[in-house]
Order: sequence, then structure tokens, then C-alpha cells
Amino acid sequence: MQDGEVIIERRGTAAIIRLNRPRALNSLTLPMIRGITEALHAFAGDSEVASVVAMGEGERGFCAGGDIRALHESARAGDGLAEAFWREEFRLNHIIASYPKPYVALMDGITMGGGVGLASHGRHRIVTERTRLAMPETGIGYVPDVGATWLLPRAPGEAGTWLGLTGLDIGAADAIHAGLADLQIASSRLGAVIDTLSALPRGSSSSDVDAVLQGLSEPQGESRLRQNASVIDRAFRFASVEEILAALAGEEGDFAAETRRVLLTRSPTSLKLALALLRAGRRSASLAECLGRELGACLQMLDNPDFFEGIRAAVIDKDRNPQWSPASVEAVEPARVEHFLKPAEPPLSL
Repeated sequence: MQDGEVIIERRGTAAIIRLNRPRALNSLTLPMIRGITEALHAFAGDSEVASVVAMGEGERGFCAGGDIRALHESARAGDGLAEAFWREEFRLNHIIASYPKPYVALMDGITMGGGVGLASHGRHRIVTERTRLAMPETGIGYVPDVGATWLLPRAPGEAGTWLGLTGLDIGAADAIHAGLADLQIASSRLGAVIDTLSALPRGSSSSDVDAVLQGLSEPQGESRLRQNASVIDRAFRFASVEEILAALAGEEGDFAAETRRVLLTRSPTSLKLALALLRAGRRSASLAECLGRELGACLQMLDNPDFFEGIRAAVIDKDRNPQWSPASVEAVEPARVEHFLKPAEPPLSL
């Protein structure tokens, strides 16, 4: 496949999946999800394929996430597309996490939301000096999904909680520190990555692929999350958003003040639900359990006014001034959070 929103290419023993919506930062549509899924199934059974590489077209990003404008329109129309998108996207995340062959994700540039799901569940996660990674959902009245509630709680300390609640973007060193990536390789060497992988013999193992990637890697820089780990761990260890905000107010320094300022701009409902999902994810036994729980929350989002308001402010009117309802975390009742934790019907089929 050499055209369309996904380009499927074979180069030697490497199968390459290129996301091909560069003007939209390679944001995902349902046909893209289906095309990637179909390709992965085909490559899994192809003895000529030694590794699979996922990458984005253009120089700006790997994948900026799901096409939230399309999800917004589907939710407004009630046509079922949003539900189908989430169900099939989450199945794809699970396929990637359990993929039988070496799966290499090149997170060059913007990698957010659904892009993290396509990359960070993989076995070989590569970042570059241009990587900007985030789970920005609380800023659009949504919550971290695509298995993020499995990944983020397994970051060191409370780094994942910081990422999931603030939605702020991080660079290569922070992504590696948080366990969302493995190695940093210069963007100028990504072509060499593909060339070298394509020359591997059939039946090559993940160890063989890792040796290639290690040989092309470069030292990572300083991690801001690591530098501020003590503040993050003290402030984000609590069971409520109110306690986290109070703890940040009691911390000295610009990092805590900026973190608190950002949290106060996010959807209060999303903050509380995201924290509940992250804490539940920490207690969960599998990615599948987290994906199922996230799907239940996503389906309830179709009736959540903050979801529509957040997307309006971010991508439709672009005024960057969402009016959340309720407007404060103190006004979000526990029953409202519990409403979003209803199991999906029917359950997610993996």
C-alpha cells in the first residue's frame, strides 16, 4: 500500500507502517486503526518479516493522537463511530503489547494520546531530540486512555500521575525516565535504523533488534522529571486532587507553582476521574483490565459536557478558553466520578 492514510512498505526483512496524515500530525482515524491492525496480523504470520517499524510521515510528529474533531462530531451525531474507534483502537493497543515479533516505534516529533498507545506498548520504543510526548487529555475534558492507566502508574514514583493529570509534554530524557521509551537516537539516524533493520536475517530476535538500536543510540540528556522527583512524589502521592493541589501550594520553587497553575486550568471532572483511573490502574493485574475500564469511561464521555467544551476550545473555535462544568474540583461530586466508572457494555473484546 503506497497511498492513503497508512502506507505499508516492505524493505528487506523490515515491514514498515507509515502514518500518512502529516498535515494533521498523523492523527488517527478509524480506517487507519483498521489498516494498521490488518497489517500487523499479516506480518505476524509472514516468515519473511523479522521486524515491524511504526513511524510517521513528515518531520513534525509521529502521531498526535486520535482525530478528536471526528470523535466530537460522532458524539454530537450519536452515530456510533466514536465507540467503534475506541473499541478498535484499544484492541490495537493490546495487539502491540503482545506482538510476537520485534515492534519498533520511532517517536520522532509530537507523540501524544493515541500516538503513545501506538508506541509505548511496543517492545522497542525510540525517541529523538525532537520528541514531545504527552497525554494531554485533561486539557480537553477527557481522560488518559489507550492503556495509559496501565503504563503511567508503572513510572517511577508519581511521575506517571504528574503526566496523566497535568497533560504537559515531555522530551526524550523524561520519556525514558517515565518508562514510556527505551532509547534516544538522533533524528538524522532514523534512516540508518531502517536500513540496518531491513538487513537483519529472517527469524531475528528482539535481542538482535535491540543490538542494532543500541549501536545507533546516543546518550540522553537530563530528565526534568528526575530532577523534580522529590517534589512530584510528595505532592502527587495523595488520593484526591484537592490534597494534591494543597500539597503543591505548600512546596517551594517554580516547578511546583507551575504544576499547580496548569492543574487549575484542566477540567476538574477530568482531573478527578483521571486520578481514580490511574490509582485503579496501579492495582490492576493486566493491560487488558485497564483498557476495559478506560473504555467504560470513554463511553460515558459521550454525555460529558466538558468533553464537548474542551474540544470546542481546542480545535473548533480555538479560543483556548474552556468553561468547565463544574468549574472547580471541590464541586465535582464523588457520584459523578463513579458514573464514569461503569463497565462498558458490551465489554471490550480483545
